[in-house]
Amino acid sequence: MRILYFAWVRERMGMAEEDVAPPAEVRTVGDLIDWLAGRGEAHATALADRDRLRAAVDGDFAGPDASVAGAKEVAIFPPVTGGAA
Repeated sequence: MRILYFAWVRERMGMAEEDVAPPAEVRTVGDLIDWLAGRGEAHATALADRDRLRAAVDGDFAGPDASVAGAKEVAIFPPVTGGAA
C-alpha cells in the first residue's frame, strides 16, 4: 500500500510518500493512522492531531471508519480550504 502525505503532514513527516504493508488487523483509515503513528517519532508527531487529518482511499475521500482492505493508495492531508475571492 502506498501512503501519500500532503501539506504540513508531509513537512512534519519528512517525506511525501512511503510504501507499507500494514498487518491484517489494520482494517480502517483510523486503524491505519493509529498504526502509522506507532512507526516512529516523526509519524507520531505528524499524525498526532487526528481531528485535523483527512484521508482519501484510492482517490475517494474517506472517513476514519472507511475500509482500507485491498487499497493500493491512501492519501493523508489536512482539511482543504479555498475558493474564488
